Amino acid sequence: MNKFKIFTILFLCVSLFGAHAQIDRSKQPQPGPAPKINLGQPDTFTLKNGLKVLVVENHKLPRVSATLIIDNKPHSEGNKEGVKALFSALMGTGTQNTSKDAFNERIDFLGARVGYGTSSASAASLSKFFPEVFGLMAEGLLMPKFTQEEFDAEKAKLIEGIKSSAKSAGAIASNVSSALVYGKNHPYGEFATEESVENVTLNDVKKYYQNYISPKNAYLVVVGDIKTKEVKKLVKKNFKSWQADTPPAAALPNLPTVQYTQVNFIDVPNAVQSELRIQNAIDLKMADEDYFPVLLANQILGGAFGSYLNMNLREEHGWTYGARTSTGSDKYASRFVASTSVRNAVTDSAIVESFKEFNRIKTEPVSFGDLNNAKSQFAGDFVMRLESPSTVANYALNIETNDLPEDFYVTFLEKINAVTPEDILRVANKYYKTDKMQIVVAGKGSEILESLENIHLNGKKVPVFYFDKEGNKVDRPVYKIALPEGVNVETVYNDYLKAIGGKEKLKDVKSLAMEGEGKIQGMTLNFNIKSTQKGEYARVVSMNGMTMSKEVFDGETGYVMAQGQKIDFTPEQIKDAKKSGGLFPELNVPADAKLTGIEMVDGKKAYVVQTTENTQDFYSVETGLKIQSVTTAEQMGQTVSNTVGYGNYKEVNGVKIPHSMTMSMGPQNLDINMNNVTINKGVSSKDFE
Repeated sequence: MNKFKIFTILFLCVSLFGAHAQIDRSKQPQPGPAPKINLGQPDTFTLKNGLKVLVVENHKLPRVSATLIIDNKPHSEGNKEGVKALFSALMGTGTQNTSKDAFNERIDFLGARVGYGTSSASAASLSKFFPEVFGLMAEGLLMPKFTQEEFDAEKAKLIEGIKSSAKSAGAIASNVSSALVYGKNHPYGEFATEESVENVTLNDVKKYYQNYISPKNAYLVVVGDIKTKEVKKLVKKNFKSWQADTPPAAALPNLPTVQYTQVNFIDVPNAVQSELRIQNAIDLKMADEDYFPVLLANQILGGAFGSYLNMNLREEHGWTYGARTSTGSDKYASRFVASTSVRNAVTDSAIVESFKEFNRIKTEPVSFGDLNNAKSQFAGDFVMRLESPSTVANYALNIETNDLPEDFYVTFLEKINAVTPEDILRVANKYYKTDKMQIVVAGKGSEILESLENIHLNGKKVPVFYFDKEGNKVDRPVYKIALPEGVNVETVYNDYLKAIGGKEKLKDVKSLAMEGEGKIQGMTLNFNIKSTQKGEYARVVSMNGMTMSKEVFDGETGYVMAQGQKIDFTPEQIKDAKKSGGLFPELNVPADAKLTGIEMVDGKKAYVVQTTENTQDFYSVETGLKIQSVTTAEQMGQTVSNTVGYGNYKEVNGVKIPHSMTMSMGPQNLDINMNNVTINKGVSSKDFE
């Protein structure tokens, strides 16, 4: 589409949605005629094996891209959830003709991109290299080489990722909310666990390939600087031999029935904020006439920065960095869901205010301004997408795979423009089921559960049900447990000191040096921690040999250095550092330390010792070992909690030292494994300068 046409459409959109002069503001202006869109049609052809090909020629830039989609019906993996993820990871790790290294090196040499998914493949390159790159993509798809060595490596990575997210409130909320709304036996409600991945074998991956990678349901989209006749030659050359049966398509289970609005709570003891997913299942498809009003209703309610929900929770109350809604239109199963992360203290209030906005869009006609702004946003986005040559092909593919009318996108703006406030009210009441919503909350129950159990909506108390991290119903968590008679801070400390080696042994420890590493978001961080009996410590975090952050305390004063900036400790930080200083601060009982009770930590009882106003230490009732520390601090006017978990105690010179630590970093969790721990060597006074 040339620039003149795009300018004309933009002008018409502005005329349609932006004119307000000389109108009666008590009535919605009559929409003008929507611009006529001539999208054009891709060239299409079909191979005898069933592969459908769509080609859009665009010769402005010397680049070509190809995307192959296999439109299979969703299927359950049962107790082997993880097969698809492992299949996707193994694709591209070499073929029957080419080794993994040679395959990847050739792609890099050509400056190309080739990738694979659970039911897809893609390639992109300069036009002159495209025939070879396309051939490599086809080779990887049709002649994969699944080896036990690669399978074991990818399986270990997947399990490591699952372990890493096991304490992430965000990941837990996403997993469990899907399981609850779709059902754990529905493909959309399944999620991988350590156990399910352990069940997967290399043969399961091979069976998946044989059953579901078929040309019968496949579409190939080619866009760019290439002639259709050349695409035909390339496709026939590379895909003519592709033969496979039609993939199996079992009936999907019915979605669970929700009788009334309820809180579904998952306890995440280390969570520094609450993750909310407020949802209900819906039945909406792109071909339905409700689709266009729902697009606009969702945009107004929570689909944009200026939406009802975001302006309330973020702008008015300052409880979150962002709140959004999504109203799905999947052809098999969908849901409406509102998502946000909020401070623990306002979890219940955020839920109440969210329902206030849900009820608002269901009872109050949206203003003409809000409706027209939403229309303008869709019109602008639609027109901008027309600049991309892949748009024609992608729209044509959507029409094929979603059973849409041929003029669906030609009349898109016309249907958006025709939506009225009455339409918004109608679909909001139809799809936002405020009387049958699941309020999924993943958070720190010891701080938020009591308030959750006292939420009232529409004059009724909302019942609360409790779930574990795999979506199974459980009993209500118990947090505060009565202390046995005679137990105090001193007895807890003595049990800890005895568990790790005894007071006499610990007094001989003058210094401790620890080296380890942890991974977060695919990056490996290195940790070097040194401390002394006198209370000195130095903690250095580096990556690829570069220091990312450094914290030093010499017993009297300290500083933090990050991104080239040095920040000295505040008097309060110095006070806390001195109080908790030394290798084993438990050797001296602080006068103001308090034993506040017994709480559950990862399902086990732990004594809670309040050492400072901002610090709590947790000691296992069963073993006496320290298993967790929690510190709180004020940041940007908010109270933020940071948690460090301790585990894998090993003896070093007769003293048990934790060799694994889990640190909360906002919503992220970082697992650190110490691979080198030494006592009384490797530490000098220079480390604390």
